[in-house]
Amino acid sequence: MGLSDIIQRVNGGIRVDTLFVDEGFGSLDQDTLKASIAMLMELSESDVLIGIISHVEALKQQIDRKIIVRNNSNAHRGSYIEVE
Repeated sequence: MGLSDIIQRVNGGIRVDTLFVDEGFGSLDQDTLKASIAMLMELSESDVLIGIISHVEALKQQIDRKIIVRNNSNAHRGSYIEVE
């Protein structure tokens, strides 16, 4: 979200209100992961939309709205989604 602030300043008021984060959490130590989760929870209370793609269990447990992509192992092809 710091990037959003920089873009706004440099480009005359362009607002970035959607952010997708693809992984990046698996390599964090526990303290940094906790701080990142706390920041994401704080941002989720604002008007910013954040999409996270992650396999980190601690992060998945903290997110209350999820779209989960699962392998369709019964049919051995394709995937399906679940919305929580």
